[in-house]
Amino acid sequence: MSPTPARRPRSRAKAKAQPDKPERPFVAHLLVPPHELLSEQEGKEVLAALGSGVERLPKILLSDPGLKTDPKFRAAREAKEPLKGRLIRVHRPSPTAGSAVAYRLLISASGD
Repeated sequence: MSPTPARRPRSRAKAKAQPDKPERPFVAHLLVPPHELLSEQEGKEVLAALGSGVERLPKILLSDPGLKTDPKFRAAREAKEPLKGRLIRVHRPSPTAGSAVAYRLLISASGD
């Protein structure tokens, strides 16, 4: 048997020379329903119409990819507006109703 050839060490210069990959733009998938960030006033009106408190609403993380479908959300995030506690309206296609609307409460990843 012949001995296994020695491995050559990888060059570190190549790893440093590679530029950072640009972030891929988000492309909405056809199965991702449109999300819509509501203003604080609209959120209050929705809660009054539902007759429910925010603690009873389902939650959605600020990092949820579906939120990237809403230009208002992206603009508010870039403007560093406080988003925790705001409401999101989700429009889902429904075979019986045509369109079903659901509301979600924005929370941070730590669950605040």
